[in-house]
Amino acid sequence: MKRLCVFAGLCLMSAAALAQVNRADTADAHHLDEVQVVDSRRQHVVTSTAPLHVLDRGDMLRLGVVDMADALHRLPGITLRDYGGAGGMKTVSVRGFGAKHTGVSYDGVMLSECQSGEIDLSRYSLDNVGSISLIVGDNDDIFIPARQASTPATVNIQTLRLPTDDLQPHLTTQLKFGSFGYVSPFVKYEQNVNDRFAFSAIGEYTYAENDYPYTIKNGVETISDRRNNSRMNSGHGELNFIWNINTHNRLTGKVYYYDNDRQLPGQVFYYSNTSRETLRDRNFFGQLLYQTHWGEQLSLKLNGKFNWTASLYDDGVVASQITDGDYYQREVYGSAALLYLPDSHWAFDYSLDYSFNNLNSTLDTDVRPYRNTVLQSATAKYRDERLTVMARLFYSLYLNGAKDGAAADDMRRLSPSLSLSYLLFPHFRVRASYKEIFRAPTFNENYFFHYGSKDLKPERTEQLNLGLTWDGEVGNTSVQATLDGYYNTVKDMIVAIPYNMFVWNCINVGKVRVLGLDATLRGSHRLSAQHVLTLSGYYSYQRAQNRTNQESLYYNNQIAYTPEHSGSLTLAWENPWVNLSTHLTAVSERWSTNEHLDGTRVKGYYDWGATAYRDFRLGKGMAEVRFDLKNLTDRQYEIVGSYPMPGISYQVSLHYKF
Repeated sequence: MKRLCVFAGLCLMSAAALAQVNRADTADAHHLDEVQVVDSRRQHVVTSTAPLHVLDRGDMLRLGVVDMADALHRLPGITLRDYGGAGGMKTVSVRGFGAKHTGVSYDGVMLSECQSGEIDLSRYSLDNVGSISLIVGDNDDIFIPARQASTPATVNIQTLRLPTDDLQPHLTTQLKFGSFGYVSPFVKYEQNVNDRFAFSAIGEYTYAENDYPYTIKNGVETISDRRNNSRMNSGHGELNFIWNINTHNRLTGKVYYYDNDRQLPGQVFYYSNTSRETLRDRNFFGQLLYQTHWGEQLSLKLNGKFNWTASLYDDGVVASQITDGDYYQREVYGSAALLYLPDSHWAFDYSLDYSFNNLNSTLDTDVRPYRNTVLQSATAKYRDERLTVMARLFYSLYLNGAKDGAAADDMRRLSPSLSLSYLLFPHFRVRASYKEIFRAPTFNENYFFHYGSKDLKPERTEQLNLGLTWDGEVGNTSVQATLDGYYNTVKDMIVAIPYNMFVWNCINVGKVRVLGLDATLRGSHRLSAQHVLTLSGYYSYQRAQNRTNQESLYYNNQIAYTPEHSGSLTLAWENPWVNLSTHLTAVSERWSTNEHLDGTRVKGYYDWGATAYRDFRLGKGMAEVRFDLKNLTDRQYEIVGSYPMPGISYQVSLHYKF
């Protein structure tokens, strides 16, 4: 009954909005035909009221970005957990908040994971990605679904745009192969049927053995072995379309399917490298986006999505104490956003989202939980030549239920945020932002057998950022730099407490304080008409401290897997012959537990790589050949404790488009 009432309310509000408005686009652009922001992505990085970092398609090629994990390593403030190899799970946290506090958006619609709350980014390849951006705080584009404002930080993945300049079919083919049995073919067909309708179809397959060698030390003895039970076998397909109904109305859609049947390598210990675990992940979703506008002041954006996810886990050991289980998630999601532009300086947005999630499994202890979520966002933005100010009130309502057991508590909260950017001098801006938000417990934290607790309160987060940005040109050199200091807190942090060896329970006891600094630099120098040098890099400092109990021996300890220091540096040379780049990523030591117990220190590491590529005309199309070397020094290191990363490896990419 609750779900029906909420859904009916959403439909009525959407209908009322449709009766009043007929305009769509962002507060920064007024043309539906091109759906673009007036400021370029580069300019937006320095004018944004909150930290924004962007890697577009050209950056990823120029800077030698190989895969999604490599792209995330080039963004400041991100802590990546990588379980090794092409098929290893990869999750991100930003500025000490944890992976559950980091949202991921795919073509404007947030991805969801109601079971664990962590998005595995290893399933998203870069072959069809146009840009990746990281927003810490609130997005300056206020014309967005409410869910996109529901996390402290958001990673936005935007796929390549469909062609608009001709009515010819376009075919893109690519073959990548590399070390440890890696091979990945990719094909994309795209066409404008007429001047109003275009579509694309994408297919991708990836296979890798991931049986890379590694070494571990046991006193004076060095043990050499190879990763086993690491094979991945995945496929991904998409159908996309865009329909410009007329100059005022646009409809876009996507159908997505992903299937990954993989083995799960276990932790590596002395004289032990045995694992038989397997996991099959399947994900299907379909989404629609409708935009419309009437006149110059009112715009409407409607989103709808259905998502289905299956995780089929097999421990592979008959006597295991871990129970095999199949888990199934479903989500129905709808969003309506209304934008009002009274004049050239002011913009107002109201967004309303509704979603229904449920989870069931083959476990005997499954209670079949479900959740109705209503998110509302009211935003005001003012902008002139020097000043941009944005204020938002965000209301969250979570209504929990369980078909075969006691439900978790319902929860609601009103969260404010405020951000501004001011041009002090030509090319030099100061920015400041504050955001409060909270995270509802995941289904695992509420209901998992001998682990969850239905009485959990939500985690509350606060973040305060103060930064400086500068961009300018001196002769043939252009430079863009940002410097941001921040102070974050997490209250009522959910932690798992053991009662005995096999029974744990989640409770609200944790507190975390994070002091940090992010600095970025991007410079480009034109040596001549055909020779350009590009330098890009960042440095991040994070002091993420456990502030739960002053009497504890672990008080002020650095939070698990959060390095104090991390950074990246890339030098690229574009020329008429072969474009070259070299890049270095470095991370300081971390701890695999909050308690910093003996044997849980994870050593720091650096990873040095190089890229060479060239594109040239071949027949009626363009061909590109690319060669990547990773971990040139063949260093043995770990990102997650006891999960060794690959040593030196290579990857070759052959790309052709016509």
